[in-house]
Amino acid sequence: MPTLSDYNIIIEGTGAIFLGGPPLVKAATGEVVGVQELGGAVMHTSVSGTGDYRAATEQHAFSLAREIVSQWKRMPKTIIETAPCEEPYYDPKELYGIIPKDRKTQFDMREVLARIVDGSRFHEYQPDYGTTLVCGFAHIWGYKVGILANNGVLFNDSSLKAAHFMQLCNQNRTPLVFFQNITGYMVGREYEERGIAKDGAKMLMAQGGSVVPKFTVIANASYGAGNYGMCGRAWDARTLFMWPQAEIGVMGADQAANTMADVKIRQLQREGKELTDEEIAAIREPVLERYKRDVEAYTSTSEIWDDGILDPVDTRNALAMSISAALNAPIDDPHYGIFRL
Repeated sequence: MPTLSDYNIIIEGTGAIFLGGPPLVKAATGEVVGVQELGGAVMHTSVSGTGDYRAATEQHAFSLAREIVSQWKRMPKTIIETAPCEEPYYDPKELYGIIPKDRKTQFDMREVLARIVDGSRFHEYQPDYGTTLVCGFAHIWGYKVGILANNGVLFNDSSLKAAHFMQLCNQNRTPLVFFQNITGYMVGREYEERGIAKDGAKMLMAQGGSVVPKFTVIANASYGAGNYGMCGRAWDARTLFMWPQAEIGVMGADQAANTMADVKIRQLQREGKELTDEEIAAIREPVLERYKRDVEAYTSTSEIWDDGILDPVDTRNALAMSISAALNAPIDDPHYGIFRL
């Protein structure tokens, strides 16, 4: 790897480069030679030329690496609409009072956005339609973004609103930011007859086919297919962060425990057995406890399913750095698959 690199730095005393180390050299040729004489930093930077830069310490090596990178030709960043940066009008520390302790308690995502975006200004798109999903334009540290934030379960109208809004953002080369607090798409006979699967697929098609950078913050719950529609990890968010109290899973812990218990009960009933309340609880409680651990943010981060847990107050800065880094890559022209209309 060092000899295949454009530049390499070797640390004196610890770094070494050789095709065969001292034991192998002795076994193959009978020559007795030390590590530094065979492939140390001094030899390679002054004799063989295999090493380019010799560093005294690891900190010195990092300093040299920065100097090297500063010599490179810088590619122009992708140009998106920007505006002068402003701090939010509302204090971001108020987020601590907005996010409820009980994850099941609903809160207005507009109150969250007002403490993250520049000047607390948010141009909401279709505010009276598909009200369980908030969509609109704002700026974060001067970068224009299109924001999609959950204010409830995703219905047919909110799914269609999302699909349309994301297409608009792709046309305007506006990065997308998702704030997840989603239990999923609405289920049930009535909604299947309305075509929730088809309308949800339109949202997924627009999101999966987006060419602008996408960034996701799981601000509370992230369950089921709602995780997909709102750009979960599998849908190529450039960065995905979680807040400390957030959860992610196929379903919530209570729903999982009840589902597993119900499956077991039905199985035993087919065998002619009836369970007491105590027996049902004995089935349900272990599942509930395991799911509570599996869905929490700390489990997700430890498994590297996300890019880290954020203090909510730091979200604005983390998103700005993510957007800035993402603009080093070009934005392609919009392209989508077939929308099932």
